[in-house]
Amino acid sequence: MKKAEKAKFVVDKLEELYPVLPVFLTHSNPFTLLIAVLLSAQSTDKGVNKATPALFAVADSAFKMEKLSVEEIKHYIRTIGLNNAKSKNIYKLCRQLIERHQGEVPQTFEELEALAGVGHKTASVVMSQAFGVPSFPVDTHIHRLMHRWTLSNGKNVVQTEKDAKRLFPKDKWNKLHLQIIFFGREHCPARGHKALECPICSIIGRKDLF
Repeated sequence: MKKAEKAKFVVDKLEELYPVLPVFLTHSNPFTLLIAVLLSAQSTDKGVNKATPALFAVADSAFKMEKLSVEEIKHYIRTIGLNNAKSKNIYKLCRQLIERHQGEVPQTFEELEALAGVGHKTASVVMSQAFGVPSFPVDTHIHRLMHRWTLSNGKNVVQTEKDAKRLFPKDKWNKLHLQIIFFGREHCPARGHKALECPICSIIGRKDLF
């Protein structure tokens, strides 16, 4: 099976399994999405979704968040990994949003990636989910699965993103990257993966998986 055929198989199978996507990170606007994605780095969505309701109840904008101290922000996110660094980045990010963008979340990759604590993956998620700009954020699940499905060489996430964008239709990117993440969590985990029972690996997975 050629890569293009494998890619089409993946798209069709994931659309069959996940026609409607559940909400991955609880948010109400681009700002709260940005903060939630920033907090999700090296943390679980479940853990972030437990911590953010109380924080967003008092600070759902850059102006409101900037009124909190770093220690107050840290208190709200104390159950999340790397909360010390993240609380500092959130405060600095809010100052930057106010000083550079009138408190609004910018809508370009360059401006987003210039904010404290925001890398390419976080910017891609915000551009995709908040503004509908075709993007393909690559997390550990996507990186792992693209390699398992022989759609990328597993060299690095930069190469994986390039391969995904080349193989999958642009109008599918925003939904597909989330479908792959949910599939990775439910059917294709890093450990204890049973390739013969996997709805996708059993068809197009690397030979060394079996």
